[in-house]
Amino acid sequence: MNEEQKAYSADSIQSLEGMEHVRMRPSMYIGDIGTRGLHHLVYEVVDNSIDEALAGHCNEINVWIHEDNSISVSDNGRGIPVGLHKKENKSALEVVMTKIGAGGKFDKDSYKVSGGLHGVGVSCVNALSEYLKATVEREGKMYMQEYERGKPKADVAEVGSSDRRGTSVTFKPDSTIFETLEYSFETLQNRMRELSFLNKGIRIGLTDERVKDEEGNPHHIEFFSEKGLVEFVSFLDESRIPIVGEIISMEGEKNGTPIEVAMVYNNSFSENIYSYVNNINTYEGGTHLSGFRRGLTHTLKKYAEESGMLNKLKFDISGDDFREGLTAVISVKVQEPQFEGQTKTKLGNREVTASVSQSVSQMLTNYLEEHPRDATQIVQKVILAAQARHAARKAREMVQRKTIMGSTSLPGKLSDCSSKDPVESEIYLVEGDSAGGTAKQGRDRFYQAIMPLRGKILNVEKAMHHKIFENEEIKNIYTALGVRVGTEEDSKALNLEKLRYHKVVIMCDADVDGSHIETLILTFFFRHMRELIELGYVYIATPPLYLVKKGKQARYAWDDDQRDNLIHELKGAGSESSVGVQRYKGLGEMNAEQLWDTTMNPEFRTLRQVTIENALEADRIFSMLMGDEVPPRKEFIEKNARYANIDA
Repeated sequence: MNEEQKAYSADSIQSLEGMEHVRMRPSMYIGDIGTRGLHHLVYEVVDNSIDEALAGHCNEINVWIHEDNSISVSDNGRGIPVGLHKKENKSALEVVMTKIGAGGKFDKDSYKVSGGLHGVGVSCVNALSEYLKATVEREGKMYMQEYERGKPKADVAEVGSSDRRGTSVTFKPDSTIFETLEYSFETLQNRMRELSFLNKGIRIGLTDERVKDEEGNPHHIEFFSEKGLVEFVSFLDESRIPIVGEIISMEGEKNGTPIEVAMVYNNSFSENIYSYVNNINTYEGGTHLSGFRRGLTHTLKKYAEESGMLNKLKFDISGDDFREGLTAVISVKVQEPQFEGQTKTKLGNREVTASVSQSVSQMLTNYLEEHPRDATQIVQKVILAAQARHAARKAREMVQRKTIMGSTSLPGKLSDCSSKDPVESEIYLVEGDSAGGTAKQGRDRFYQAIMPLRGKILNVEKAMHHKIFENEEIKNIYTALGVRVGTEEDSKALNLEKLRYHKVVIMCDADVDGSHIETLILTFFFRHMRELIELGYVYIATPPLYLVKKGKQARYAWDDDQRDNLIHELKGAGSESSVGVQRYKGLGEMNAEQLWDTTMNPEFRTLRQVTIENALEADRIFSMLMGDEVPPRKEFIEKNARYANIDA
């Protein structure tokens, strides 16, 4: 036996008990140890309170972000039991807080359904917190227990009397585990709002003690939804124009599965369907989404055929056509959900398909009979979508004929790189021919390709599908990337087999026009090449705003604060010469060497990776910024604008 074999013996195998395993492999339990995982800790604790609400015992939940980025979550539920757990011979509260898989949600008599991340719950939060305190009020008394990194500091103790009931958990994430400890108010706000829509009748408060008003009061916001998913769809579609008189909705139980659906048709050309199981956003869909689509397609197609409105159509209608301009939310409660997919967010319970399909079919049948004018509007929208899809297929085929034929038919404006390995290759989508010319001179020709874009590309938020493939700049993007569109199952699906670059860098001027062009390009990628964003292939270049010079010294600044600091620094550098500041209004004002040094050289450049933390919020913002409705856009700009003196 050699030394290597001796080293790998039975003693090498670690048997990790629950909490230790969570601390050693946190990503297995909460997804990652970055921003997403940090916020997931809050969701796990809130989910316990939501479970109490689903069981009918709680109607108020409050979340606090404290000044030190610790978190408190309290509810007015029954309070976690504190009595002796016979099997574990310790308080039930301690068992819930320290044992993976413990808790009332595994007892079908306690909770019919529950959310949370596959049952790991609050004990996982405890394991990943440097400090946690649980306070329980029930039966006239108050109990408390504190923990350090998942281990109790003392037994559960009675600490006073109380005339209320509920559970409160305060925790501080472990700095030795998480990459970041700073909570985002906006991220938590989005999730609390979502939970209030999904669980109508529950009041959810969110307080940020890090931000105070003029009177010293912490920033506070409250969510309460009386109509649930109907208000959710209304919120999602606030910047779109509906084509029907009211939001179509249903709520009920089918084959033992509680189902809620709300939907509306609008004048946009995108499909926005969000599905949930036990309050978990099932990004990858699953059987409940399949049931919704089946019920929708079958019912609308039957109505359209019986109405005779399809008689003049010379080609078949597809499932895609029934979902264009549709915003919908489907929420189901499943007693024992089976999750599949890469991120465990795809429902696999087969019995749910028929339940949702039947419910949606019944809902739509009733609505179409009672609202004949709306029914006509919907069918006309579907026919228009079918005609546009047919035209888009022809336009797409023209684009893809070039892509399939290979590099000989690449766009003439593309200056390709010599490498043919997509992993090491990157393409810059550059605003304007002038900047494109400078970038071509400054780049590393081996792995950097340059594609100049002339003017503002088409606003795809307002364009019919076939118009997108007729737009010259967008056609060039498709062809340059080598991306194909459409399969037999999904006419809008991307085929990335021939993708030629694994970095797509959007490089625009650092001014208002540049920001607008950047937003137009990002809207296109979000609506039509979202897979590239999800794969982490889309980036935004960050050219500097200023060149600060004193004598032979020259430094770059990316914002006003950096500029001011550099001026101050160089002024104190001794020599008599004055400090000069050059403001770059466009990429074309830099020479090739400067552009390479500041924006394209991997050793010094800053690329911002485009990610989708919250697809629902991203959809809402793109629709608001690029859609038809002006008031929501004006309100957003006034709220988020940075006021400054703008150069004439």
